[in-house]
Amino acid sequence: MVTSQTSSIAAVQKLRPHNYLDLSAVAVMLVGFLARLWTASGTFLNPDEALHFRLANQPSLILAYKESLTASHPPLLTVVLYFWRALGTSELWLRMPLVLASVGFCWMFYKWFTNAAGALAGFIGLLFVALLPPIVLLSTEIRQYPLLLAFLASALYFLDEAFNKSSAGRMAAFTVCLYLAMLSHYSAFFFAAALGIYALSRLFEARFAARITAIWAMGQVGALGLAILLYRTHISKLRAGESGTVLQGWMSEFYLRRSYFDSAHDNPVLFLLGHSFGVFQYFFGQLAVGDVMGLMFLIGVAALLRGNVSLEAVGFSRRFGMFLLLPFAIAGAASMAHIYPYGGTRHVAFLIIPGISGVSVAIVRLAAFRWNRGIGIAAIILLACIAFGKARRPRMDRADQSNKNMAAAIESIRQNVAPSDLLFTDYQTDLILGHYLCRERPIVFDAAPPDFEQFSCAGYRVVSTDYKTAGMFLGNNFPGHLHELVQAYNLKRGNMVWVVQAGWDIDLPGQLRAEDPEFHDLKFESFGDNIKIFKWTIQ
Repeated sequence: MVTSQTSSIAAVQKLRPHNYLDLSAVAVMLVGFLARLWTASGTFLNPDEALHFRLANQPSLILAYKESLTASHPPLLTVVLYFWRALGTSELWLRMPLVLASVGFCWMFYKWFTNAAGALAGFIGLLFVALLPPIVLLSTEIRQYPLLLAFLASALYFLDEAFNKSSAGRMAAFTVCLYLAMLSHYSAFFFAAALGIYALSRLFEARFAARITAIWAMGQVGALGLAILLYRTHISKLRAGESGTVLQGWMSEFYLRRSYFDSAHDNPVLFLLGHSFGVFQYFFGQLAVGDVMGLMFLIGVAALLRGNVSLEAVGFSRRFGMFLLLPFAIAGAASMAHIYPYGGTRHVAFLIIPGISGVSVAIVRLAAFRWNRGIGIAAIILLACIAFGKARRPRMDRADQSNKNMAAAIESIRQNVAPSDLLFTDYQTDLILGHYLCRERPIVFDAAPPDFEQFSCAGYRVVSTDYKTAGMFLGNNFPGHLHELVQAYNLKRGNMVWVVQAGWDIDLPGQLRAEDPEFHDLKFESFGDNIKIFKWTIQ
């Protein structure tokens, strides 16, 4: 077996373009970077992006940190944005740290995976993480995931390098990257658990210098302490959901309900199987391709566990296969325990690393380690995803999310809304409108009645429902919220209220005209499909 593996490695090495591999990888990353720049430019902030900037857009770092405790994520992104905004606040500039982090992730993933599984597998994996449309989109929004992925990939690279080269410095770098990942997104806890098991398996199977083991052990103790600190200072204080559990509550179980196992309706085996394939459907952005890639992942992992993939040793191959399975197993168990969502959602972005790795190993195996065949298969998959893929909800089409539409909407407000009139919004619109109406300045909230938020800027008064009351106005809930507004603010007959709605999946004017006779003749302005404004005179 060892002899046959050695000959296979020699054959692969002979085919590998040594002199041009890293140069080709840089070219792929450049294409990915340009795709990210285009995706990040020309569109207004979505509600989540506006929220993350609002948390960071404070007079002091201490205030920014305190505001970050009201959100469901660790504070690192808030700190990054707090300092970054001093250099500019355009949409592209605010997204740039995440774009750069994503490029860093691509490079570190490529270096780690090439070392672990060979040059062809590493290059195919790079093609996927750099160019798959859902990963590109995830990399260009003001969210925590690019930071998470960059630090996790770096942690993996430095951990393997520390073991392979008996390097204390690389083990320390692994520890720092792991901590930064945990400060980026709470899903890093699950990946850290998988990394811990993987590292223990290596420590038990080989003898390493005592200093390597000691640094790793101290780093793990520190990671446990950091997790406890984050839980006590943040997670435990977040609002619990309907299930009564804090962790499920802060993950917004209302729109992710189907991503949690429900013993009353779900079969455990079918739930885990279906949602595991959903993960690949999300990563590849196309249902049929995602299902095939889920099968490819299983094929790749099975080949590793059998020890018949040309890695450096049979034992390493099997350990590597187990490592690729571990994050999926941990994520599935967390969903079964109602702790964390599992399935086709961005919240499992940390599974990009093992998921793409397993698929890439399977493609290398299918291509019989031939470069032209392996790259050809990967290219066909990419083209299918780009040509036939469809972004998952919540989403806005690029044309509807154009900056021009937002500029036109703000100009319409300035031309038509009198200072004495009231602007009334739902919570997701409040986040977007506050960002643009206030010209990216910090927002100071005024005292408001229960269930409402209020602020003033640019000569206008904006009142919105709070996040617990109405994240989004719908035809069946808006009349009740309008009545509560009239009562809470003592509005009189003839007072003018301007209703602004912007964000995902909005169609309040259309729903009102179809469902409520009082609004049958409602007139409104539409700035693309995701910004709508109408006025209403109190009767």
